[in-house]
Amino acid sequence: MKRLLIIPIIVLLTSCNSGVSVYNDEPSDVKERFETLEDIHLSQEFKDYWYGGKAEISSYELSQSRYGEMRDGKAVLIFVTEPFDTIDEVKADNPDEMSRPVMKLNATRDFNTGIYPYSIMSSTFFPLDKKDNALKISSSIQEWCGHTFMQFNQDENVYDVDLYSYFQSEGEDYFEVENVMTENQIPVQLRLNPTEMPTGAMKVIPSAEYLRLKHVETKPYEVTASLREIEDGYLYSMRYTELDRMIAFKVQKEFPHKILAWMDRYTDGGKPAVSTGTLIKTINTPYWSQNGNEHEVLRDSLQL
Repeated sequence: MKRLLIIPIIVLLTSCNSGVSVYNDEPSDVKERFETLEDIHLSQEFKDYWYGGKAEISSYELSQSRYGEMRDGKAVLIFVTEPFDTIDEVKADNPDEMSRPVMKLNATRDFNTGIYPYSIMSSTFFPLDKKDNALKISSSIQEWCGHTFMQFNQDENVYDVDLYSYFQSEGEDYFEVENVMTENQIPVQLRLNPTEMPTGAMKVIPSAEYLRLKHVETKPYEVTASLREIEDGYLYSMRYTELDRMIAFKVQKEFPHKILAWMDRYTDGGKPAVSTGTLIKTINTPYWSQNGNEHEVLRDSLQL
């Protein structure tokens, strides 16, 4: 699928305290594009917080519009740094010279629609070595009618997209879309530095969750983005003219720039709707090793 399978890139990873450099001895489009990207310079404060062997887990009160009605639920954002295997395009179990540093966001939403539940999860892998768009996004929706899965894999100037759906009109599909900023990466990108977020007119691919829930065409859409400093943080918003939709994220002004709330305003069931998430609690913990019954108390601390 990717040219990386044919033309190897030699990647040199040093420790998180000394940064990352990537190079390739052979000419290729991959190398040329990579070298045009600006380096990301991570502060010591960032490294101390994000490379301390823990993940940041935040719970949110969720108000989700679905089928023209508001639904109460819970959302969770899990941020963690990890190595990304550029060949298999997954978390690297054994990091080597082909790995790149990323911040991963696992985002979940759970709510009920009448008798049956909805469960939504997306994973976004955002690079920490170069200023670029998400390297990979995968998203799934499960509910009693069936389930869908959508994945974006960055391939130079395009995303390779895989779609699997229980809807006959969607079925299985494989296509490409232009490599532009993705909505899914916004919460991750805000964590690096809210003041460096792009503003003005640009093209953005809506979130995989929105694309699947609303069944709109998967493509970049024109947006107008703005960043505003408010009393207790920053407000980053985007307006999609063609979709008659606006999204906004409220982020903590001070490091580590936690996501305090978000809003998604659109039309649902022919009526104006607003879906929101509001921060409840944040904990920093190595959750992957806390899978015993005695660890269920941690869910209580998140009010889940």
